[in-house]
Amino acid sequence: MSAERITVSLPAELVARARAAVDGGEAPSVSAYVAEAMRAKAERSEALGRLAAVLGGRPPVAELNAVRARWGLPGLPTP
Repeated sequence: MSAERITVSLPAELVARARAAVDGGEAPSVSAYVAEAMRAKAERSEALGRLAAVLGGRPPVAELNAVRARWGLPGLPTP
């Protein structure tokens, strides 16, 4: 896969986390860390799209929050 150089501005906290991941051996570089995060986000979005197609639409936020609560995750904002 070829790489394209871009410039982005990120919150300092996220940059610090990426650098800590590199320092801890979790990623070979900050670029690789960011690329993996973007890949994971794209894969999640695609999976949610497939799930919505199977279910006939996106699950209601209340149902998503019930699952998130069981997993110990914070709830999503309700519309």
